[in-house]
Amino acid sequence: MKVKILNVLTVCLVTLIVISPAMVVLRVVWEKHGELVKAQNLTCEVNKINEVNQAWYPPVTAGINNCDRYIVNQPLTTDYIYKLAIILQWFILLTPVCIGLGILVYDRYLAHRAAVYQEQVEMLERLWRQSIEQ
Repeated sequence: MKVKILNVLTVCLVTLIVISPAMVVLRVVWEKHGELVKAQNLTCEVNKINEVNQAWYPPVTAGINNCDRYIVNQPLTTDYIYKLAIILQWFILLTPVCIGLGILVYDRYLAHRAAVYQEQVEMLERLWRQSIEQ
């Protein structure tokens, strides 16, 4: 049974080692994406302000206008998705660690319980020998 558990822990650890660089890259890319979305939203706000003040300033023509697309609370949505990704990342990282620690603690508990049981058996054997001698 312990060999199977050791094999499962080994597979979990190797998988964690293999996946962790990809998770780091995904986190960096996700942060950059969030910054890009914030920059696009700020650009849209500036463009809206420029449209209102066209009488005072000449119109700004800059490439593709991304402000025409339909956006419903996009910053809130990306924040929630980002938080969910962080929670999922920590869950994936901590699950094998918690399972391993749980198995180690349980093995220590079983060893302690066996030692206590052995002490009780020895004490009962001593009492039994004393009762026979009397």
